Amino acid sequence: MNNLFEKQDSLNAPIETFVFDAAVREFPVKPHWHYFAEFLYMIDGCAEVSCDGSTHTVKNGELIILQPSTVHSIRSADGRLPLFKGVKFDPVKFPNTNSYAPSVNDLFRYARSKGMQIHFSAEDAESLHCREIFDDCIAETESYLYGRDVMLRSQIYRLIFGILRKWIDSGLSIDSCPISSGELYGIENITEYIDSRLDEGIRVADIAAKCHMSYSGFASKFREQYGMSCKEYIERMRLFKAEEYLLFTDHDLSFISQQTGFSDQSHFIRSFKKYRGVTPKRFRDTRKQSK
Repeated sequence: MNNLFEKQDSLNAPIETFVFDAAVREFPVKPHWHYFAEFLYMIDGCAEVSCDGSTHTVKNGELIILQPSTVHSIRSADGRLPLFKGVKFDPVKFPNTNSYAPSVNDLFRYARSKGMQIHFSAEDAESLHCREIFDDCIAETESYLYGRDVMLRSQIYRLIFGILRKWIDSGLSIDSCPISSGELYGIENITEYIDSRLDEGIRVADIAAKCHMSYSGFASKFREQYGMSCKEYIERMRLFKAEEYLLFTDHDLSFISQQTGFSDQSHFIRSFKKYRGVTPKRFRDTRKQSK
């Protein structure tokens, strides 16, 4: 299965949106898998989508869900080149708002084990407001406006829970869905633990212990999964968080360094300049001048 693995950049892009025009993209899409969930909405043409051994003929206006870690491929079903829109996201980054309820990741896994439908008719897709949601997601991705991430997430949550309601109507019992313990982490969802503790002095050894792995084994697996060391991941995530403070608040650098887990202001400035090529102050001034 490893040779089919498609690495997703869950650090920089936990959400991806795209318009896939087979006339200008590499097509057919060869068999592959990834840890992201993927929703595809057919705009024109007809595609044959294979997913874990099952084949679905997806027509104009229809929706298909590709569950995380499922091997899938796409080819033309009628000789024409299809056009479809897609939303791809890391389900670990979409926690349920209720702490007592199963996570989105748990719900996807449970629905898959129960064989719930992944292919929805044009009528069902319309009731799920697919055209509006996919259009809005792509527009938000391209706009880079304030609140872009929140707007994207709200639309994806809207689609996720619309689908869950259809599954419930079809007999899926949410009450029977196993809930993963908040203390159980694997390499696929350990970033959720890291992201929630960026302002703390978290150590890689402690993170490895959360995954019940040796330090060396965890370090090797983390680099394979995310393309960088865990220490570098933590540093970069702190910088992303710092950028938000610089762009959208007037807090001074000392406050920002404390809130983002840097040891002190000097450490923050050095790290920021290393990865961004400018000092935090210069970054803030330049962005404000361009507005």
